[in-house]
Amino acid sequence: MANQKKKQSTGPSLSRRPGKALQAKSRAGAAGQKRGTDLARVRAILEKLDEAYPAATCALKHQNAFQLLIATILSAQCTDERVNQVTPGLFAKYPKPEDFAYANPAELEREIRSTGFFRNKTKSIMGASRKIVDEFHGEVPKTMEQLLTLPGVARKTANVVLGTAFGIASGVVVDTHVQRVSGRLDLTKNTDPKKIEQDLIRVVPQEKWILFAHQLIWHGRRVCQARKPRCIECNLERICYSKDKTV
Repeated sequence: MANQKKKQSTGPSLSRRPGKALQAKSRAGAAGQKRGTDLARVRAILEKLDEAYPAATCALKHQNAFQLLIATILSAQCTDERVNQVTPGLFAKYPKPEDFAYANPAELEREIRSTGFFRNKTKSIMGASRKIVDEFHGEVPKTMEQLLTLPGVARKTANVVLGTAFGIASGVVVDTHVQRVSGRLDLTKNTDPKKIEQDLIRVVPQEKWILFAHQLIWHGRRVCQARKPRCIECNLERICYSKDKTV
């Protein structure tokens, strides 16, 4: 019909540009991330951590790489203190990978019950031990790729073993403390551990990766605690943008 009106489109215009508010928010976010990871600021953070924790190391008690692997698997959703209470007797009874690989599952479950998630941890420990015996000649592998093939081993556990047992800086350990403290220090905007690790790798020199993770863990336990960070005692207080909020 001649007088029929054209239907007006109700969908969004593909050519429409983001509003000024959205553009400003995006610019502010980018500026905040750049400010947080400025190389001079990162260098200052590393220096302060060195001052506070020059000899930070892994809190899990172990005598070799295999014991550290088992202890790290047990530490998931559990405190290091609890793990350290369990492992002396455990390692005395199961000194070698073969001993764990062919242990009685029900018995092992009872022995690690206090660490939580004991059924899954038993499967992981026995599976990892068996693979170490069958495929790696009874030795804990020394590469990220090989470690990740072991049951119960993800990047955090692999980084702990490689860094602490072998001195190999293949990445940065990201546990709950590292996640919290690195976020509060604006070294990352991410919450996923894999993305956090990549953010930290980009700004922290590789020769510092191992010590840096231990330092953040110590700082998270002693000062930058989850519920009530002790900012007044923190030597990073002047360069921390999040001292008045929790993450």
